[in-house]
Amino acid sequence: MIYVDNAATTKMSDAAVNTMTKVIRETWGNPSSLYTTGQRAKEVLEEARAEVAAAIGAEAREIVFTSGGSEADNQAIRSAAELGKKKGKMHIISTAIEHHAVLHTLKRLEAEGFSVTLLPVHENGIVEASEVEAAITDETCLVTIMFANNEIGSIQPIREIGALCRAKGVLFHTDAVQAVGHVPVDVVLDNIDFLSASAHKFHGPKGVGFLYARKGIKLTNLIEGGAQERGRRAGTENVPGIAAMATALTEAVSHIAENTTRLTVVRDRLIAGLSEIPHAALNGDAKRRLPSNVNFCFEGIEGESLLLLLDDRGIAASSGSACTSGSLDPSHVLLAIGRVHDVAHGSLRLSIGEDITDGDVEYIIINVKEVVEYLRGFSPIWRDLVSGKKAFIL
Repeated sequence: MIYVDNAATTKMSDAAVNTMTKVIRETWGNPSSLYTTGQRAKEVLEEARAEVAAAIGAEAREIVFTSGGSEADNQAIRSAAELGKKKGKMHIISTAIEHHAVLHTLKRLEAEGFSVTLLPVHENGIVEASEVEAAITDETCLVTIMFANNEIGSIQPIREIGALCRAKGVLFHTDAVQAVGHVPVDVVLDNIDFLSASAHKFHGPKGVGFLYARKGIKLTNLIEGGAQERGRRAGTENVPGIAAMATALTEAVSHIAENTTRLTVVRDRLIAGLSEIPHAALNGDAKRRLPSNVNFCFEGIEGESLLLLLDDRGIAASSGSACTSGSLDPSHVLLAIGRVHDVAHGSLRLSIGEDITDGDVEYIIINVKEVVEYLRGFSPIWRDLVSGKKAFIL
C-alpha cells in the first residue's frame, strides 16, 4: 500500500513508539501524586512540556496538554471570546476555509451574541494581511486564522497577520495542526498568542495534542474537575502519549529543512504529472503550500469513486478532510476558492510522507490518469461535456 493521506494521520515514528512503550512500562504513576512513583511521572511530563515548548520557541509554562487539535482550538477561541466579552468586545475574525473545529466553535459563539466575520480567500486559498487589517474594528477581540490549510495546503502569511494583530491589541490564534513539525513555527517571531497542534499529524500518537497560550493570557477551562495543567485542563495527564508526542515533535522539527527540500521536489513532480490530465486543476497556491500537499479537481468524475478505485490499486488517498469524509456535501474549502459544486465533488488530496519513493510517485501518476479516464468513460456528466451539451469549467 502506498499511503498518501498523511494530512489525515501519520504513522507513529519508531522513536515515538519506543518512548511511549518505555513510559507505559516504567513510568506509570499518576503525575499528581506526591510519592516517588508519581513524581517520576511528573518529571517525564515536565520534560516533555519543555521539549514541546522548545520546538515552537515557547516557554514550558505556556504549553497546555490536550486531547488534540480540536480541543485546543475550542479552548483558545473560547478563552479569547471570554476575555473580549469582559471588555465589551464581541467581534471575531476568521476565514471561510478554517477547520470545522474553528468554524463550529464560532457558530456557537454567534448564538451567544458574538459577531463573526469570515473573510473570503483568493483563488489560491490565501488571505492577505491587509485584508485582515481592514476587517479589524474597535470591537474585535480575536483573529483566528489557520497556519496551513488541511485540504489544499495553502500557507497563510501568519507572521504579518500576527504583527498587525499585536499592533492593534487584538489576540491572535492559529490552528497550526497541519504546520507544526512540517514548516518552521516560532510563536515569538510569528507574533502568535494561541496555537493549536495535534501529535498524530507529525508521527506522534492519536488522542494527544497541545495548546500554546502566551504567558499572561488567562484561559477559560473546557474541562473542570482537578488542578492538572496548572488548573487549566482538568484530568489525569496522558503521560505516555505526551512523552511520545514530544519525541515525535523534536524528531520532526530537526528534519524540517531536509524533508522540505525532498518533499517539495516530489510534490512538484506529482503536480506536473497530474496536470497532464485534461480538464484538471490544482487547488491552492502552487508555491505557498505545504511541501507535502497535492490537491486536484478532475472535471466529470466523483471523488469517492476515484478513491475507491485507487484503493483497489494500493493507493490510500482522500478527497479532503477526514473529519467530514462521511458528508455528501462538497468541501467548503473548495467552494470558498471558487470551485463549483460539480467540480468540487471530483477532488483528490495526496498528502505525501517522508517515506515516499520515486517509484511510488510514478505509480501514483500512472494510476490516477488511468482511473480518471476510466471513470470518465461511463460518466453521463463527462458525456454531456464532451458532446457540448454542457460547457467545460476547467
